[in-house]
Amino acid sequence: MKTWHYAFMVFLGGCSLGILSTFVKLAYAAGYSMAEVTGSQVLVGAIIIWIVTLFIQKKKLRSLQSLKIVLAGIPMGLTGLLYYQSLQTLEASLAIICLFQFIWIGTLIEWIFYKHRPSSGKILSIVILLSGSVLAAGLFGESVETISLQGTLWGILAAFTFSIFIFLSGIIGKEVNPIQKSALLSTGGLIVTFLLFPPLFLVDLPTVIGIAPYGFILGIFGVVLPPLLFSVGMPHVGPSLGTILTASELPVAVIMSAWVLSEQISLYQWAGVALILCGIVAGNRKY
Repeated sequence: MKTWHYAFMVFLGGCSLGILSTFVKLAYAAGYSMAEVTGSQVLVGAIIIWIVTLFIQKKKLRSLQSLKIVLAGIPMGLTGLLYYQSLQTLEASLAIICLFQFIWIGTLIEWIFYKHRPSSGKILSIVILLSGSVLAAGLFGESVETISLQGTLWGILAAFTFSIFIFLSGIIGKEVNPIQKSALLSTGGLIVTFLLFPPLFLVDLPTVIGIAPYGFILGIFGVVLPPLLFSVGMPHVGPSLGTILTASELPVAVIMSAWVLSEQISLYQWAGVALILCGIVAGNRKY
């Protein structure tokens, strides 16, 4: 497979994550809590990916190998919990900006662990992406009177855990079938989510029936596809370029908000989307 194919898979993984915010908003509007939304997401996603593993040829893994991959899925579960927590006390536009800091954090992680100093081209790409994120989040279209320090902290922590997940997905379990690896990663996310937020909603049948459609969509695009696509693509593109490619999350979030939620998107925001796409292209250029 050509290099650009792997890069495209990581790009699609970011796009999948961008779909989540729209359906999380819909679930909240329907009256469901954060614990119910995140719990249904990880449970449905884990069930789906484990069912898929029944139809593939799996690699026999040692217990330690399996444990490492499961542990690597913990940051994935924490990212959703931390980001959704930040949305409880922070405006959505600011929460997105906080989460988007994974762009430079991923590059920093690669610099620390691989001693790969970012090129001038990568730095330029990151600057373009962060500038575009400020525009795309609509910060110039509304006044922010008060900023929750607690919400900001949750959002920044989500950026760190997401960066760690991207990094680990590229170095752990390279020899494992991507579907099998994704199933183990989703198990790690499921465990940490249910430990922090016990799935008490599962004993209430009306809640289970009502949250199921949201859980299915969030499970597919938040638990099944991103780990699978990252498992295939990340080992070939690296965490630095990988974080740049996953910047596709924000443009998709903006587009989905306009299309599904009928939210008004300003020219500033569309300009930000265009800038982010330019930053992704710049990050893929050879300097």
